[in-house]
Amino acid sequence: MIAANIPNNEIKVAGSISQIMKKSKSFSVDTELMHLGREPAEHYGFVNTPIYRGSTVLFPTMDDFVHLRGRYDYGRIKTPISEALDTAWASLCKAAGAVTLPSGVAAITVALLSCLKAGDRILVTDSVYAPTRRLCDKFLTKYGIEADYYDPMIGADIAKLFTPNTKAVFVEAPGSLTFEVQDIPAIAKVAHDNGALVLMDNTWATPLYFSPHEHGVDLAIEAGTKYLCGHSDVLMGLVSANEKAWPALKETHFMMGMCASADDQFLALRGMRTMSVRLKQQGEAALNIARWLSEQPEVARVLHPALPCCPGHEFWKRDFTGACGLFAIELQKNISSEAIAHMVDGLELFGIGASWGGFESLIIPFDCKIRTTRTCEPKGSCLRIHIGLEDEKDLIADLQAGFVRLQQTKAA
Repeated sequence: MIAANIPNNEIKVAGSISQIMKKSKSFSVDTELMHLGREPAEHYGFVNTPIYRGSTVLFPTMDDFVHLRGRYDYGRIKTPISEALDTAWASLCKAAGAVTLPSGVAAITVALLSCLKAGDRILVTDSVYAPTRRLCDKFLTKYGIEADYYDPMIGADIAKLFTPNTKAVFVEAPGSLTFEVQDIPAIAKVAHDNGALVLMDNTWATPLYFSPHEHGVDLAIEAGTKYLCGHSDVLMGLVSANEKAWPALKETHFMMGMCASADDQFLALRGMRTMSVRLKQQGEAALNIARWLSEQPEVARVLHPALPCCPGHEFWKRDFTGACGLFAIELQKNISSEAIAHMVDGLELFGIGASWGGFESLIIPFDCKIRTTRTCEPKGSCLRIHIGLEDEKDLIADLQAGFVRLQQTKAA
């Protein structure tokens, strides 16, 4: 509340948001999303933390500069807007700390380099995001770091793959494109018993639907480009860490100098306010559409973690609290690429685009046979679908018309 009639244009604002949030442990995550990262009292009463574009921070005296007395000392290291986003994200993830980066791939890179050195080995799920695989195969290997891939459904049997130089395990649930859900707690226990850290790409679930550090993950990676920002207009990466992994992550982030822009950090904080309501609506619509798709004769299988037919469904049911709007379908065999193109190209509401997590629905073809994941043995071609914020009835009608075009092409 802002007091009126304060002399000399001075205003007083009610207590710090962070102090209010700390007084109670009973707030729901929906409430936290409205208030984390906001300090109106520090910004003349403005509801949102303003954008701070700046590099140089001035000190009142030489002694203050030498001893770095001050909350901020250089724009690359910390600003009010980066501090607001980092602390808010760490709180959501129940982490010791978090850092913000200019893209999801940058976040993956910094996380990997924070816990690996020459001579180390990392075990990576075979269902991993393709750019992560490229990083492991083409970048880490140049610096003497070995990467080996494992069946995502291996669970505690991953113990058989450990060697003395295995220092980390990379998990992703659900798997990129193939949507297997891994047994994260079982893998984490084995990794920790062998002195290794666990890294996880948690972009699909976000900390709203899977709490990574409470399930044994040391470093949780998110492409904030997706559901955090939510409007397909920002590139953003985030990494959160537990107490054990935080010092090395903080130092690596500082040394590599990969900081996100102030404008993007502002947009990420703005997106945070509506993330829960967007995820809920998109997740519910996606599940309804996934069920509808499972009844279509052209569809051989729907790969949606909330459906029993998806590999690892039991782990999703046990460990996750929800599902987002991204899933895939396997089509029946002998459907030609021409028929699929006729179906997809004529869709009115689904864009053909690779990124997801925004407000718009998307669809792309993919070939999971190029992966060596043993749980992915499709009968036919595959389509990845992202459900946006359009009315689900309109989306179903659009897909239904697409299947008619597919059948017409087959008949011709």
